[in-house]
Amino acid sequence: MNPPATSHFAFALIAALVLTGSAASAGPLLERLKERRAAQAEPRPGEPGPAGREQALDNPYGDHHATQQTAHRKVLRDVPYGSDAKQRMDVYLPAQAPVPGLAPVIFMVHGGAWRVGDKRMGNVVDNKTARWLPKGIVFVSINNRLLPDADPLDQVHDVAQALAFAQTRAASWGADPQQFVLMGHSAGAHLVALLAASSTLGNEAGTKPWLGTVALDSAALDVAPIMQGKHYKLYDPAFGTDPAFWRAVSPLQQLQAGAKPLLAVCSSRRTESCDQARAFAAHASQLQVRAQVLPQDLSHGDINEQLGLPGDYTAAVEGFLSSLSPALASRLR
Repeated sequence: MNPPATSHFAFALIAALVLTGSAASAGPLLERLKERRAAQAEPRPGEPGPAGREQALDNPYGDHHATQQTAHRKVLRDVPYGSDAKQRMDVYLPAQAPVPGLAPVIFMVHGGAWRVGDKRMGNVVDNKTARWLPKGIVFVSINNRLLPDADPLDQVHDVAQALAFAQTRAASWGADPQQFVLMGHSAGAHLVALLAASSTLGNEAGTKPWLGTVALDSAALDVAPIMQGKHYKLYDPAFGTDPAFWRAVSPLQQLQAGAKPLLAVCSSRRTESCDQARAFAAHASQLQVRAQVLPQDLSHGDINEQLGLPGDYTAAVEGFLSSLSPALASRLR
């Protein structure tokens, strides 16, 4: 697929920013453009995966969506959790259950500046499913409505709705509705952190309690200070100018005592990301909520893509996951 002319222009703009010494401004724009181009390159809903690696099968689950399988995994494609075309999820199942009993679930929300991105992007799915499906963990990757049609508060309602739906269907997938972990990257990390922090969003959607949350490099855990200072323009369409809305979509402002544990992975190359993570963890400590910060010397994109590859980073995240329940710990040994 040839990239659109707007992509060529954006790359030229990034190059100009770098040459004029504005590389810091180019970084988030480049990450957003990469996510947009990756989304454009993804297969259309219902198509097989790259190079035909997945073959369509008869669907044994009774839903009207495509089921695909390789030697290592089964995928339920585009399972609807709402009426909008964006309200769809892909469910990745181990081809064979390696461990008896119902499987834990990692529930993933993609990034993309609240405007772009897709549940099927390789940096969202590939290394994570390659790592965790053979260990007997189900992986759910969702889409949700995006800007300009849905603001971040609408989007987090979609995430909550998707979670509630997945929990109701978990047993039919061989999974345990009580053993869910929320995970998201970038804008998706903001959304799962907001859902985890709120005392009402999950209840309103009918979710069951989940085990904890992994937020992969969100720099928007406390929205008001961002919007009150110099900030990247991508935040303006998402958060607008209303301080009341900033509070409503700020995980730090919404955090309540009794919230489940949260791991904030942050890029040490992005000061704003780790600063936000540490401020969130400090506030959580005051509320006796467990929040850990895991700085990594990785780019914003690599924090997402490299999770699941063997190494200290994946091991540290799995250490947090193992602390959430014996069922997860037994599968991550």
